[in-house]
Amino acid sequence: MTLSLVISPCPNDTFVFHAWAHGLVHGAPDVEVTWADVDEANGMAERGENDVLKVSYGALPWLLRDYRLLPCGGAVGRGCGPLVLTTGRTDLAGARVAVPGERTTAYLLFRMWAAQRGVAEIEVLPFEKIMPAVAEGRFDAGLVIHEARFTYRDHGLTAIADLGAWWEDETGLAIPLGAIVARRSLDPAPIVDAIRGSVRAAWADPEQSRAWVLAHSQELAPAVVDAHIGLYVNERTEDLAEEGYDAVRGLLTRAEAAGLVPALDPMLLAP
Repeated sequence: MTLSLVISPCPNDTFVFHAWAHGLVHGAPDVEVTWADVDEANGMAERGENDVLKVSYGALPWLLRDYRLLPCGGAVGRGCGPLVLTTGRTDLAGARVAVPGERTTAYLLFRMWAAQRGVAEIEVLPFEKIMPAVAEGRFDAGLVIHEARFTYRDHGLTAIADLGAWWEDETGLAIPLGAIVARRSLDPAPIVDAIRGSVRAAWADPEQSRAWVLAHSQELAPAVVDAHIGLYVNERTEDLAEEGYDAVRGLLTRAEAAGLVPALDPMLLAP
């Protein structure tokens, strides 16, 4: 049986999943990769289209009936949250804001942060189009993720908020960004072993994955690619552990209390 795996072409995903995708993890199930940005992947999971997917933690309340959260492979960390960018404007009253997806963790954090800031209109754009759209004046602000943390100044933009820093200051918790989920009908053990084996292989020999990572990195400079991997791939990628699960529960319980996501059975988030 070949599993369908949906990941993004971002450097952290290609770095983490290179070994599994290339048959380099001993005993791992065969896997076929489909590329999708985070908003697309959230929709694919909601429609039940694939076996294993990288999705947003903010989308989990809509997914966990059919998928289980895996304890590895995703992105949970500190100092790695989404940014709110403008061309110099410092307030968002009446603003039009481009966001990378309505069920992304970034947008969930933004909604909690912006509750009293009077944003007028939201529009979803693929994340790589957000900075150019703000720089061109088509939006008053943009909510950005991924490598935009390293490149927004190249577009002449200013960060007026770091939502990761805001979240950490408010809660003391890590930032749960991207999750790996697998169909509940599948045995999770070999999938977890495959992902952890792939992460360890990537750390053991970073050069092995480099050509594949660079080929899918949308022409990012190698230094940006390395910084991206260094920021988003960490010990919580290998194992969510208590810190990771605490962060996920913290995000979703606060979002539920604010009326932003449906109620979620806590048992569905158990390791």
